[in-house]
Amino acid sequence: PAPRGMRSNQSPPTPAPWVPAPAAHPTAAHGPGETPTGTPAPAPAAPPYAGVPAPAPAADPWQRYDPWAAPTAAGGQGPLQQNGAAVLSTEQRRRRGRKSLVLGAVLLAVVSGGIGGAVGTYLERNGGVGTVELPQAGKETTARDADSVAGIAGRALPSVVTLHVSGADEQGTGTGFVLDTRGHILTNNHVVQPAGSGGEITVTFNGGQTAKAEVIGRDSGYDLAVVKVKGVSGLTPLPLGNSDNVQVGDPVVAIGAPFDLAGTVTSGIISAKQRPITAGGEKGDGSDVSYVDALQTDAPINPGNSGGPLLDARARVIGINSAIRSAESGGSGQDSGRAGSIGLGFAIPINQGKRVAEELINTGKATHPVIGITLDMDYTGDGARVAAEGREGGAPVTAGGPGAKAGIKAGDVITEVDGLRVHSGEELIVKTRAHRPGDRLELTVERGGKERKVSLVLGSSGG
Repeated sequence: PAPRGMRSNQSPPTPAPWVPAPAAHPTAAHGPGETPTGTPAPAPAAPPYAGVPAPAPAADPWQRYDPWAAPTAAGGQGPLQQNGAAVLSTEQRRRRGRKSLVLGAVLLAVVSGGIGGAVGTYLERNGGVGTVELPQAGKETTARDADSVAGIAGRALPSVVTLHVSGADEQGTGTGFVLDTRGHILTNNHVVQPAGSGGEITVTFNGGQTAKAEVIGRDSGYDLAVVKVKGVSGLTPLPLGNSDNVQVGDPVVAIGAPFDLAGTVTSGIISAKQRPITAGGEKGDGSDVSYVDALQTDAPINPGNSGGPLLDARARVIGINSAIRSAESGGSGQDSGRAGSIGLGFAIPINQGKRVAEELINTGKATHPVIGITLDMDYTGDGARVAAEGREGGAPVTAGGPGAKAGIKAGDVITEVDGLRVHSGEELIVKTRAHRPGDRLELTVERGGKERKVSLVLGSSGG
């Protein structure tokens, strides 16, 4: 029969398992079975169904657990397992965290480097992201020292002109400079020669003004000419220096129109003095050849510079630029076949140019100093030999001339002029034309293997 209080359709309760007594709290002041006062604790009341097992506690539907619990005492895994994955320890979690941080940092560096490189490339190609403003010096005075190249050029340029010459068969460009306020301009003969007798000469001043010019006089032996412009006022003449004062190494400035580039300024030094050069014409009688005892300079001179001034450090004219030695032609000449400068330029000394210019302005022609002898221009020995006969079968030594009075005879060889050695007939003419008619020369003459000194006064011949 069912126990009392139970329905017949209920199963008797399952006996409760044995449960050990709970351990005493470590901080309790009383022993087991005692109350906090020390008196014996009353016996617990018997369950209502003594001897019947207590029901098992219901399962917790929320699966409460400590996910960070340490492994069990038996060495097994903690309470958390999911899909077969073991629960991680604290050290493992830290290691994995550090790996994640390192990987993240590397990824961030790679991305940042790529972005930085792209930005840098853009900035390099496009000059930055803002407006570019470069540093620059402020406004300064344009004044220059009077003896500087700029100072010399500033004073001389207003007095230097460019000549454009045209004729029936040819045309050309050259340079000249103002001699006086009356409009006289000095230049080279080979500059104006293309105009002939019916050509045209146009003078262009540094400020751009132009004027027509006419030839007043010219001389091929000195390669000098004077032209005159009309209707032009306010001309400023260039001061003339003294070429006898020039020394090798002195600084110089050349101004001209090389290849028609007007107002070109170059500078250099005097490289040598008394360079005997010949240019133009047909060698032989000397009537069409220019003989110049030239100043040599390394200031760049090119075709178109001809007739322009060579200036000293005080902006005074010491020479007239006339010829260059060309690597292309291998010789000295008036512009030398349009070749460029190789640093070997030659200028007519202004002392010679001044005398010739004055004669051309005053008389229309220039006089030449002469010895009164005919030279053998085919002689290849050292020195200048007097020819066996003169021009057109005449006497080689002009009767009553300076040479005849000094006792010079046909076949004599002149080796020195004023103590300077001469090596050819051209050099003797150059040394002679460096003087004025009436100047005295000291010559060394060789005859029959013996030398003697003679003195003579130069005569004069029309141009």
